[in-house]
Amino acid sequence: MWRGRKLSSSGNRFLGVLRSSCWGTQAEGARLTRSAENQFSWTPQSKPWVFSDYKIMWFKSYRMTFACLNRMKIYRYPWTRLYSSQSTVDSSEIKTFLALAHRWWDEQGVYALLHSMNDLRVPFIRDNLLKTVAQHQPGKPLSGIKILDVGCGGGLLTEPLGRLGASVIGIDPVAENIKTAQHHKSFDPVLDKRIEYRACSLEEIVEETAEAFDAVVASEVVEHVIDLETFIQCCCQALKPGGSLFITTINKTQLSYALGIVFSEQITGIVPKGTHTWEKFVSPEKLESILESNGLSVQTVAGMLYNPFSGYWHWSENTSLNYAAHAVKSTEQEDPVPEFVFKGETEELRHKDSTNPGVQEELKK
Repeated sequence: MWRGRKLSSSGNRFLGVLRSSCWGTQAEGARLTRSAENQFSWTPQSKPWVFSDYKIMWFKSYRMTFACLNRMKIYRYPWTRLYSSQSTVDSSEIKTFLALAHRWWDEQGVYALLHSMNDLRVPFIRDNLLKTVAQHQPGKPLSGIKILDVGCGGGLLTEPLGRLGASVIGIDPVAENIKTAQHHKSFDPVLDKRIEYRACSLEEIVEETAEAFDAVVASEVVEHVIDLETFIQCCCQALKPGGSLFITTINKTQLSYALGIVFSEQITGIVPKGTHTWEKFVSPEKLESILESNGLSVQTVAGMLYNPFSGYWHWSENTSLNYAAHAVKSTEQEDPVPEFVFKGETEELRHKDSTNPGVQEELKK
């Protein structure tokens, strides 16, 4: 009903005042501030009562942000950690293991399966590490090798590795687990010199000692972390170039749910109820993909089966339940080449420099 209708002189004066007011506020709102991190992030300063006038500008600024980020390709070394302050420790998991901290060295108790698993995992680690050692001492084949045992618990795997001559640092976020491990280690003076325990997270160790270890062991750990990709990144950061990462874990299959959770935890009770969460299980394919994307070359993936009647583990070609993986960190460091050519600009570059042989060769690559 207002279309085509002329305004009175008073209406025109009102619009003039309104325009000047809006332009003044827009000038104020246009003062955009860069973030402290110098990122492509902008925040318009506008008053609440005129925000509706500038919400379009607000959306445009963020659309510009996303457009820039989508056009830019971010390069990093595979071993560069992206989440410096993010922890992979799950607080709910800590509560579970805290209640069992005093039971680690009961070979017939809740950790009987881990005691028995040493018959497979200790030789698996030893034999693969010996492939990288030219000479070794009899009785101490891992002498001179520095190992990080992540999620060491009470030291069930840390101590056998120390007895093989390795210098081992065992870490665990549960302080009570570390107290149990230190107490048990104190009975053997030899181990007291070779093993060090710390109550801390993997991220804290990486902050202090990056690329310091010949091997990192994460046995029955990755199915308990809250962020698997960050965890693998940190493991890779802790390794020297050419170092080995050893992982044992549980596959994410229907069979692993039926046997690993329903049978083991809810029916027989050979594993404490609530120890595992099926959603955190990881398939060998997914684990291998994460390892490869972080500069680790997978050498071996082998299935592991537990016989509840005999109480022993044995190797298997079937990885549908438990499996072990060995990966080696690459020794080659390729320089990243940022690509700042946006979509649609490649053809323009070809057209402009079509007469330049050097540019033609680069574009062919």
